[in-house]
Order: sequence, then C-alpha cells, then structure tokens
Amino acid sequence: MMLRLRHDIARLKGDRSGLAAVEFALSAPVILTMFLAGAELTNFAITKMRVSQVALHIADNASRIGTNSLLTAPQISEAQINDLLIGANLQAGKLQLATRGRVIVSSLEPIANPNPTGKFRIRWQRCYGTKSHPSSYGLQGDTNLTGMGPSGQHVTAPDGGGVIFVEVAYDYEPLISDRFLPSSQIRDIAAMTVRDDRDFGGNGEIGIYNSEGVTPSTC
Repeated sequence: MMLRLRHDIARLKGDRSGLAAVEFALSAPVILTMFLAGAELTNFAITKMRVSQVALHIADNASRIGTNSLLTAPQISEAQINDLLIGANLQAGKLQLATRGRVIVSSLEPIANPNPTGKFRIRWQRCYGTKSHPSSYGLQGDTNLTGMGPSGQHVTAPDGGGVIFVEVAYDYEPLISDRFLPSSQIRDIAAMTVRDDRDFGGNGEIGIYNSEGVTPSTC
C-alpha cells in the first residue's frame, strides 16, 4: 500500500498536464488589466486630440468672422458668435460639448496703438457649455495683462489688431475606469490672429454688434 502511494505521489509530482492552465490563471488578471488600461489610454488620447482640434477650429473661425462693408471695417455680431459656438458643438459630435464641456472665447487686444507699455486687454469674452469652469487666463474687462496663456507661452496681440484666444475644458467619460488616467478632465487652448481689419470698438466699446437682438453667449 505504501509503495503504491509513493508511486502515485511521484507520478503526480512529475505531471505537467495542467501547467498551462495554471499559468494562464495566474497571468490573465495582469494581461487583462494591461489590455483595459491600453484601451482606456488610447481612447483618452483620441478624445484629447479631438478637443484640441475643436479649440483650434473655434479660434480659426472666430478670427475670420465678420460682416464686410464698404464704409466700415468688418463687424462681428452676437448672432455670428452664437452660430460659431453652436457649430463647434455640432462639429464635436459625440463629445457632447454643450453638456460635458465649457468653451471660453476671448478677444485679446493691445490697450493702445502703438502699445509701448506692452499691456493688453480682453475686450469681450463669450462662453458655451454647461460645465462650470472659469477662465484661467483673464476675464472680460481686464486691462493690465501681459498676454494670455500658460506661463512662458503668453500670446500677445499685434498693434492695431487682435487675437482670438480659446479655452476648452471637457469632462472625459471613461470607457472602463478613470483609475487608468492621469486626469478625468481635458483642457486645451488655441489662439489665432484676427485675419482682417475689424471694428474693435463698436457697440459701446464691447466690439460686438447685436442688430439681430439675439441673446449673447456671455460668461
């Protein structure tokens, strides 16, 4: 009996038939976690790129809008800005920018022409989206700015012109879990120089006309 038991134990000790199953059971959680993390980070990177593109397109389009006239410099209106922001939401598609994001569009201009002091103002600022997020770089009416943007990357405006500065803040919705992400909020900025001459001082120095009587997208 003892000899048979010893024989069975020795045979079991050398049995390798279940080795692959055991190795798979041990490695599966690690492999699955790496796969899920990779999928989440890839989706996050794609979403961040889309938010960046939205910010750039808003800045580009806002720098071009205006109603041309033979008598005056091109004028922008509240209706044009509203259309610009609604169009950005449509362009963003499934990002649901209106409910998950906040867009802040600012008109940065020199306080004088020429501008020897190197100071700038935000003549007007318009916002879109229900997310609560104030501007990180200035508010409408600020007149003592050295520029807009992160430290070391300040954007300034040319004498007699202006720059459209756009901030976008967006709440990312994870595919799996935000535990794989550095942050669940995406923020991006973009800036474009106003392309043509523009009537910067119309409508009581706000710089935006409202002959259509629409509700301004104020912040």
